[in-house]
Amino acid sequence: MPKRSNLAVQRQRALPRQLRIIGGQWRRRLLPVPDRPGLRPTPDRVRETLFNWLGQDLAGWRVIDAFAGTGALGLEAASRGAAEVLLVEQDAELAAGLVALRERLGAQAVRVQRGDGVAALQALAPASVDLVLLDPPFDAQQLVPLALAAAARAVRAGGFVYLEASRRWEQDALDALGLALRRHLKAGAVHAHLLLRPMPGV
Repeated sequence: MPKRSNLAVQRQRALPRQLRIIGGQWRRRLLPVPDRPGLRPTPDRVRETLFNWLGQDLAGWRVIDAFAGTGALGLEAASRGAAEVLLVEQDAELAAGLVALRERLGAQAVRVQRGDGVAALQALAPASVDLVLLDPPFDAQQLVPLALAAAARAVRAGGFVYLEASRRWEQDALDALGLALRRHLKAGAVHAHLLLRPMPGV
């Protein structure tokens, strides 16, 4: 088994044991954070900022969290009224934990799929979702271009893609995908982006 870098080990040691859902019907409910290699959940503060950007009410939205991990991003969307939330996770233990969380919360709108996040995005019908959440493992940044391309195809005009990455994506790189950079913040080593699929003619 390959050794993890010192930076990866430090990140793992710094992981919180629990996260909380920030808003909506499950506000303040706690989510466990398993000790799994590569797991780097989005901090509460960053999730709060994201959903301030998006607006607090996601009623009727169709959402995919393509690298679900703890499920914090996708479950936050479901808590705020999203009609359909697909959590995709490749790690078997994490996927099983997401199924247990769904049952514990009674989250009827949430579906858990074990598998590859990029492949799940590529399998979606074009323009079929309102929000794509992309938070790939920090040590798998090579997935970001593939995931972004698949997300750009899957999201409807007027819909959003949220991306966490190890570097800032500039608008000239996003133009080829038909996405517009709306918001950006840097939190530690993470660059968080809110991207829009513009309406035709805009």
